[in-house]
Amino acid sequence: MPTVAFHTLGCKVNHYETEAIWQLFKEENYDRVDFESTADVYIVNTCTVTNTGDKKSRQVIRRAVRMNPDAVICVTGCYAQTSPAEIMAIPGVDIVVGTQDRVKMLDYIEQYKQERQPINGVGNIMKNRVYEELDVPAFTDRTRASLKIQEGCNNFCTFCIIPWARGLMRSRDPKEVIRQAQQLVDAGYKEIVLTGIHTGGYGEDMKDYNLAMLLTDLEAQVKGLKRLRISSIEASQITDEVIDVIDKSNIIVRHLHIPLQSGSNSVLKRMRRKYTMEFFGERLDRLKEVLPGLAVTSDVIVGFPGETEEEFKETFDFIKEHKFSELHVFPYSKRTGTPAARMEDQVNEEVKNERVHRLIALSDQLAKQYASQFENEVLEVIPEEEYKNDTVQGMYVGYTDNYLKVVFPATEDMIGQIVKVKVKKAGYPYNEGQFVRVIGDELPIKEAAV
Repeated sequence: MPTVAFHTLGCKVNHYETEAIWQLFKEENYDRVDFESTADVYIVNTCTVTNTGDKKSRQVIRRAVRMNPDAVICVTGCYAQTSPAEIMAIPGVDIVVGTQDRVKMLDYIEQYKQERQPINGVGNIMKNRVYEELDVPAFTDRTRASLKIQEGCNNFCTFCIIPWARGLMRSRDPKEVIRQAQQLVDAGYKEIVLTGIHTGGYGEDMKDYNLAMLLTDLEAQVKGLKRLRISSIEASQITDEVIDVIDKSNIIVRHLHIPLQSGSNSVLKRMRRKYTMEFFGERLDRLKEVLPGLAVTSDVIVGFPGETEEEFKETFDFIKEHKFSELHVFPYSKRTGTPAARMEDQVNEEVKNERVHRLIALSDQLAKQYASQFENEVLEVIPEEEYKNDTVQGMYVGYTDNYLKVVFPATEDMIGQIVKVKVKKAGYPYNEGQFVRVIGDELPIKEAAV
C-alpha cells in the first residue's frame, strides 16, 4: 500500500484543505503516515501570509526531501500559488500545485513517476471564478468540524497578500454546503465551524442568496446539528439581516470573531479597511443587545506604518471600551509585494513590541473579566482532548458555546459529546469546571455535582 504524509502550515482553511486532499488519496488506497516517518509521497500545504510563512514553508519542504530522497515531494497552498518558481528551485521538489486544481494532484504524481520530470501545475488564480469542490466527510481530529463555504477575497487591504494567493471571492453552492454539513453531523460532529478566506463575504458573488440565508437554511435543513460557529466575519458583513438570523437562531453560538486590525480611523484608511470605528462600535452594540453574554474575539495589527502613539491609544481605548473577550495581537510585519511594505514611516521594532505587550496585557485582563461573568454558571462544553498535566489525571479540556476554555474531570468517551459543566473558577486561558452531566442522559450522573 503506498503511503502519504502531510504537513500543514497556516490557517484553518489550509487544515480543512489538507483533510480534503487526504480524502482523494484515501480513495486511491493510500495509507496516511506521520510526517516524521518515511513515506512514498509528502504533501506540504504552505502559507504565505507573512514573509516568515514563506521561510517556514521552505524549511518544511527541505525536511521532507531529507526524510526520503526517493519520495515524491508535492507542494501546495498559498506560497505555492504566489511563488511556484521559488519552490521549484528547491532541490528535490517534484510537483507544485497552488490553491486550485488540487484534484489533479494524484494524476500529477502518476505522471511524475512515469516521466521523472518536475511538474508546475500552478495557474493564474485571478482568472478563476468557480469554487473548487473538495469534500471532507470527517476529520482526523475528532471534535470540531470545519466546513469551508467560500474562497478568495476582493478586499485588497494594503498589508495583505492573500487575494494574490487565493484569488477573488467565490462562494460554494448552498446545496453542497448543506449536503456536507449533514454528512458531518451524521459522522457524529455536534459543532460545525463555517470557514473560508473571507467567510462573511459568502454570497456576495451570487444572485439572490447571502450569508443570512445560508445560516437560516443550515439550521432548518441539517438534522441533528447542535452548534454553528462562524469562524470570522467582517464588521461590514454584519448586516441587520445577519443580526436578525443570529437573534432567532437556536444553534448559532454566542461567539463571533470580528477582525478589527486597528481602532483608529486614520490607520484603517491607510490599511484600506472598509469601515470606520463608529460603524464597528455600533455593530458591536447591536450584537450585544440581541446576544447577551456574547464573546467577541478579534485580530489587531500593531505598529502599522505611520501609527502614532495617539493612533495606538485610540485602538487601545476602543478595545477597552467595547470589552473584547480575547485578542490575537500581531506586530505589523512587512509583506513583500504589498503596498504597506513600501509605505514611508515604518514603525521601529522596539516601539512595536512595547505596544504589542500593552495590548496583550489588556487582552488578558479583558479575557479574565469576560470569563468571570460565568463563574458558578452551568454551561455546555464539548470535550476535545485530555488536559495534559503531570499533577492531575482524568481532566479534559473543551470549549463552551461562547468560547471559554474549560478544564474539568471527564472520560475518554465524552470527547465530542455535549456535556453540562459548572464553571467553578473563572480564569484565563483556562477556567476550572465541574462535570454535571452528559446531555441526552435523563438523570444527572452526579447529583452531588449540581
